[in-house]
Amino acid sequence: MPEVVPSVARKAAFAVTASLTLLVTACTGQSGSGATDDASKDTTINFWHAWSAPNEVKAVKSLVAGFEKAHPNIHVNIVGNMTDDKINQALRSGGDKAPDVISSFTTNNVGKFCSSGALVDLNPFFKKSGVDPATTFPKTMNEYTQFDGNRCTVPLLGDAYGLYYNKTAFQKAGIANPPKTWSEFEADAKKLTTPQGDGYKQLGFMPDYHGWESTTEHYFAQFSPTYFDKDGTSDVAKDPAFQKGFELQKRLVDELGGFQKLEKFRATLGDEWGPKHPFHTGQVAMQLDGEWRLGMAEQAKPKFGIGVAPLPVPDDQVSQYGKGYITGTIAGIAAASHKQNAAWEFVKYITTDTDAVVGFANDIHNVPSTLAALKSPKLKYDPRFKTFLDIAADPNSATTPASINGGQYLVTIQQFGYDYESGKVTDLKAGLRKTAAQIDTDIAQAK
Repeated sequence: MPEVVPSVARKAAFAVTASLTLLVTACTGQSGSGATDDASKDTTINFWHAWSAPNEVKAVKSLVAGFEKAHPNIHVNIVGNMTDDKINQALRSGGDKAPDVISSFTTNNVGKFCSSGALVDLNPFFKKSGVDPATTFPKTMNEYTQFDGNRCTVPLLGDAYGLYYNKTAFQKAGIANPPKTWSEFEADAKKLTTPQGDGYKQLGFMPDYHGWESTTEHYFAQFSPTYFDKDGTSDVAKDPAFQKGFELQKRLVDELGGFQKLEKFRATLGDEWGPKHPFHTGQVAMQLDGEWRLGMAEQAKPKFGIGVAPLPVPDDQVSQYGKGYITGTIAGIAAASHKQNAAWEFVKYITTDTDAVVGFANDIHNVPSTLAALKSPKLKYDPRFKTFLDIAADPNSATTPASINGGQYLVTIQQFGYDYESGKVTDLKAGLRKTAAQIDTDIAQAK
């Protein structure tokens, strides 16, 4: 697989997204159906994005060059390394230098972008262009780019989460295949764990919620949870998927040595982005992670073979093995833009043109965001990477829904996870009820 240098900004943006405060107030400007600019005339639009790594910046320039070649009258001014905070401020301020088109690394802010009116509803543009989002994008990506019927964003490449495993360690432990169910996973994690002193020579899996990508939303996607009822209230205390997910993770924590021992060991391990990541070094035998990890792990030149598989599923959902958690980059058009038709031509090209999407995916090393691109023969990837393409296309794959206050509800759930795994909270059902009530209160206050 080609060299992968994922943007740390992408992960940082996702990690702090729930704490962001959108400064955008309801913007005035043309609605999607009322854009009046002539996209056939010579014009320049501003495109703000968050990519910053050299290979990513180069890829964006290549993507834009392809568009300008196809639309010689529309010129694109690129502004990179833009956080959501900076984008939101510019959307509120407006002006000639403000973005006409934006891209963000986090889907968690879709609810805010749509409900605030900062970005236009793209449904009229899709309809006018004869493009059906339902048949263009994978089901999960199609869902996470809209809020309350307002499709103010569109998918622009994606991330899929799966299971990485140390094939050499598997062989030594007598494990023939990656686990398909959580019970198999538990058994394998214990077999792959070798205690040493007050730590581990090798840990089968780091289950702690602070353990890099082992967040609540990544775990719970395998249980197919419903985060909100039809009336918009939290379903955390009512959907048994959440209780099962928390119980699984807590059981793993206890079976693999207990919270204190695991946390003490975790503190000695390398960080998520460096070559000393514990999966790279063989200190942890299995890792929940996104598609970018494959290239990073191979770059570290590990002394073992790397296997890739979907995450396990509950034993009673084995027929859905192959699903996973999906998220990704999104793009949208500023409501204050006076060049919305020209902006739409650009958005349509970078998100629905098969060759453009494939080329960008090849350069950025992310998952393509259209069904056609996922099947394109021009897609270049390590054979193991196909696992993530299949997860992205799987209709049973899940994401976390948009909400009016962004990802605050995920922060609340994750915080409860910290309290439960550490033993601070022992009554799971009562804790889930309290968590649901907090989520409902926060959402009510945001309206």
